[in-house]
Amino acid sequence: MNDAILKQAAALAGTPCYIFDTGVLKDRLSYLRSRLPEGTQLAYAIKANAFLVREIFPYVDRLEICSPGEHAICRHLGLDSSKYVMSGVYKTPEIIRAQIAEGPADEIYTVESETQYRLLSDCAHETGKPLKLLLRLTSGNQFGMTRETIAGILPEALADPLLHVNGIQYFSGTQKTQIKRLKREIEELDAYLDELRDTFGYTAEELEYGPGLPVSYFEGDNFDEEAHLAAFSELLSGMRFDGLLTLELGRAIAASCGTYLTRVVDQKEWDGQKMAIVDGGIHQLTYYGQFMAMKHPKVHLLTPHAGAPAQEWTIYGSLCTVNDILVKRLPLEGLAPGDILAFENTGAYCVTEGISLFLSRDLPAVVIVREDGSLLCVREDTPADPLNTPHYPE
Repeated sequence: MNDAILKQAAALAGTPCYIFDTGVLKDRLSYLRSRLPEGTQLAYAIKANAFLVREIFPYVDRLEICSPGEHAICRHLGLDSSKYVMSGVYKTPEIIRAQIAEGPADEIYTVESETQYRLLSDCAHETGKPLKLLLRLTSGNQFGMTRETIAGILPEALADPLLHVNGIQYFSGTQKTQIKRLKREIEELDAYLDELRDTFGYTAEELEYGPGLPVSYFEGDNFDEEAHLAAFSELLSGMRFDGLLTLELGRAIAASCGTYLTRVVDQKEWDGQKMAIVDGGIHQLTYYGQFMAMKHPKVHLLTPHAGAPAQEWTIYGSLCTVNDILVKRLPLEGLAPGDILAFENTGAYCVTEGISLFLSRDLPAVVIVREDGSLLCVREDTPADPLNTPHYPE
């Protein structure tokens, strides 16, 4: 995304704001598909950035939906429910019942526990609608079921004419850079699918796998994504499993398309340390793996001061907490109030993961950049105080 477009976006929406470039998003998806085995499907995890869901919908095979709110967003946008995978560690019974009763029942539902299995089975029989299921295998955390739990419900599910067990879902973390770990996971999944076939006579039609592909956020990161994807693709191609393989991705798809703009509003100096205050903060800018701004994200000035001496600045947000530090000792050639800092790789999680209601600061505007360079504001600067105001009966 070039600086001219970013300046236009700042003029349109003010600062702070988020800019998401659909051209970069499409190019990213094309790149990932070109590096993965032919026929590999991609599921987009909406939790990474719900503002991209309509833009990304035509270019992914599935949408991973983890909450009633995410489902409502997709319904509001009129997105075809046949691409929905209804996931999440807790599925609200009332909403699931209403969803199945009212909808076409063409979504896929993940099963995270025996309780969820019973709920979905009951819903299928109450409505007479067949349901498609993915049994989620735990990786040792609160998500999914143990092998023993799956073994306990699988024979019943296979015998139920209203339930169709599509396959297995497995997710084991994020930002995984070690091929050895992925190799171990893939070998274990292959062996587990063989076990299901040999023990229950069940051949999974599909495997949905969240490999946690990493994203480089900070200056000095030496992660070689090209080599990583080549090795990962080779592992996938070598699997005995020959059914449908779907990779559930969020961060790896969305991160590169986003930029966060925040404006310098004040400057200070204390004990030789230069400090700049911006109108954004840590409630709106979050990078995975950043601890108290000890690492330098990729950030630059939209209007550099040519010829000014380089000085180190610590960039603070506008929250009233000592923790609101965006970056420490950032070398910049000149800095003045009114300057805009552009933080890159903010397309995933930043827009929703921050502590956005803290101190009742406004929610930033969100701008979509179309492939033709045109700008569309899809959320205006939104006051947060109505959400934090207590309401008393008259």
